[in-house]
Amino acid sequence: MAGGAQRCGEGGEGGNVLTDWTGGQAATATLILAWALTVGAMGAALALLSYYWCYPRKLLLLSLLFSPRSKKRNRVIGIIPARYMSTRFEGKPLAMILGKPMIQRTYEQAKRAKCLDDLVVATDDSRIALCCKAFGADVVLTSSNCANGTERCNEALKKLHKRYDIVVNIQGDEPLMEPEIIDGVVKALQNAPDAIYSTAVSPLQPKDAHDRNRVKCIVDRNGYAIYFSRALIPHSKTGTASCTFPYLLHLGLQCYDADFLDVYCQLKPTPLQMEEDLEQLKVVENGYKIKVITVHHDAHGVDSPGDVASIEEIMHRKGIS
Repeated sequence: MAGGAQRCGEGGEGGNVLTDWTGGQAATATLILAWALTVGAMGAALALLSYYWCYPRKLLLLSLLFSPRSKKRNRVIGIIPARYMSTRFEGKPLAMILGKPMIQRTYEQAKRAKCLDDLVVATDDSRIALCCKAFGADVVLTSSNCANGTERCNEALKKLHKRYDIVVNIQGDEPLMEPEIIDGVVKALQNAPDAIYSTAVSPLQPKDAHDRNRVKCIVDRNGYAIYFSRALIPHSKTGTASCTFPYLLHLGLQCYDADFLDVYCQLKPTPLQMEEDLEQLKVVENGYKIKVITVHHDAHGVDSPGDVASIEEIMHRKGIS
């Protein structure tokens, strides 16, 4: 019996050795797994940081954290960028249209839009600022280094220190832009979660077909922009404008997701943007979606002194004083 007890004890001791060996193996495996997970996490973090710093600030974070799909875009501000110096029409915002400065005409039209929570004029010129304050507009002074209206809107937005979801860039040289169109582009962006930008087009008049100051647009079947050009697009193989094709004129109205506005200003200029001198092409070339609505708008922007007379003629015809 003693021998049996001894053998039993030996057997029990052998079992303890086996148990200790298995526990050691499990601990080793756990350490290896933890090490692998740590290394993997560090690698992923380094890759993420590398990707983040190789692209404009916020670009990656916006796509992950501030995607338009994951938020509601309710707070809206309208910004009218205006500069005095212009190669085609110096002092254009202050040009008189039936007794009022053009910038005032634009502001008063935009003020009638129902979707705007706030409306400001963004300018780098004291003459324009004084004029706007005289008729009661809120003004944000920006630097003279802004390359275009979009950059001026972005600088003005930062200086306001308020949170907005949508920024509407209302061109200061569009004195007859209907407030319903402003409301329309805002609603279009709110209803298109995969877009970060919206704008409007109108049927192109035959006389404007080859006018390089009249920007043309083509859209896909879902209402998203394919391309913008100063040339007539699409361009038929005959080289002449078709009498039946519904060409589209791009209107001077841009509506942005507010978070994207800062991203846009950090994206490098793109070849098509520089060739056509159209800022919206930088959006298209970087793969972002632009939602487009079609409206009927028989006026157009003021690009040269000669356009003032045509705007006044339209106003007389519509009974606008």
